[in-house]
Amino acid sequence: MSGILAGKRVLVTGVLTEASIAFQAAKVAQNEGAEVVLTGFGRLSLVERIAKRLPKEAPVIELDVTNQEHLDGLADKVREVQGEDARLDGVVHSIAFGPQGAFNFLEAGWEDVSTAVHVSAYSYKSLATALLPLMGEGSSIVGLTFDAQFAWPKYDWMGVAKAALENTNRYLARDLGPKGIRCNLVSAGPIKSMAAKSIPGFEELADVWNHRAPIGWDLADPEPAGRGVVGLLSDFFPRTTGEIVHVDGGVHMMGA
Repeated sequence: MSGILAGKRVLVTGVLTEASIAFQAAKVAQNEGAEVVLTGFGRLSLVERIAKRLPKEAPVIELDVTNQEHLDGLADKVREVQGEDARLDGVVHSIAFGPQGAFNFLEAGWEDVSTAVHVSAYSYKSLATALLPLMGEGSSIVGLTFDAQFAWPKYDWMGVAKAALENTNRYLARDLGPKGIRCNLVSAGPIKSMAAKSIPGFEELADVWNHRAPIGWDLADPEPAGRGVVGLLSDFFPRTTGEIVHVDGGVHMMGA
């Protein structure tokens, strides 16, 4: 099959519904020639059902990024799926979670904040190191962030967790660069996904895009962000690492 990911093998986390950026990244990756493996957390049967809606059904591996046993066994699980010649050319980190308490900046306790940072930022490093035995020179890791330059309405400690993710990306890029592995993030605009439903006041946050995206932004269309992820997985950015590519309709560059 031809395409910008022809012959590549990619692992995608965070596919929960067709409305997710992760699903679109997996779909575009397959359409561009990649062989895809998914990971799921919790409701595995749901992920397996969604996996059947891809152009080609993808195998699903259970992964809780806060469970060290899952991380320790992840490379072996991929080997079970792929066989003796197992390898990964790309990894997509699309994992974030904040308990409800994390969305109240002044009232949040450390337990809620630490959970948000662990799941949303530290897991980027955890996932990378768990899969490092399968990655070689030319591999690419791509994560998803939500612009952490600003204090957004209602986002609170999740914004801090995303700032931690963005800096984690830089340090990971520094340490994996000598191995020939690139690490980049896509900073996407808001999408009406399952994750969005857990953010109190999401509508107020998302409304910014209705007024400030110069090229427009569709809250119901995760495909542009998925395409951005696939672009960074491809060989078209061979010397780009530690970068944040905005796929947000241009909101990030608009002045006050």
